[in-house]
Amino acid sequence: QKEPTDINALADEYLRLAYYGVRAKDSSFNATLKTDFDKTIHSINLVPQDIARVLLNIYNNAFYAVNEKAKEQFAGYKPTVSASTKRIGNKIEIKVEDNGNGIPATIVDKIFQPFFTTKPAGQGTGLGLSLAFDIIKAHGGEIKVSSRPGEYSTFTLYLPY
Repeated sequence: QKEPTDINALADEYLRLAYYGVRAKDSSFNATLKTDFDKTIHSINLVPQDIARVLLNIYNNAFYAVNEKAKEQFAGYKPTVSASTKRIGNKIEIKVEDNGNGIPATIVDKIFQPFFTTKPAGQGTGLGLSLAFDIIKAHGGEIKVSSRPGEYSTFTLYLPY
């Protein structure tokens, strides 16, 4: 059931939930969280549990990416995950960025396919981004990804406002 939802609060809450979830499994993990939420956005109609699931999946992937890069111990590397919202005409843009290892160009087109995963066995089912894609589509939105291997990944969601 779609209902009026504060997208900024939802995006912020699930960013922190994902971060503390990673920290609960690995207390040595630390990352910088950056947020930039458009305060002119009021409630938007969506299924909050579904969008929360999408955000949680994307955030978990972002924290996984920065954690993997942190393990490589590059001098001066600071794991960072950013979340932002912005109103663009009749759409809301939700952007999740990380400074992890990025996604190789050879697989970027496959990440939304069911059962495709880059994680080791037992670490991911490969259903997260496939379901995220379907949920966003069912909301009349779209999801895009850009990445530079070794530097960053950005997932951008567009939802009708």
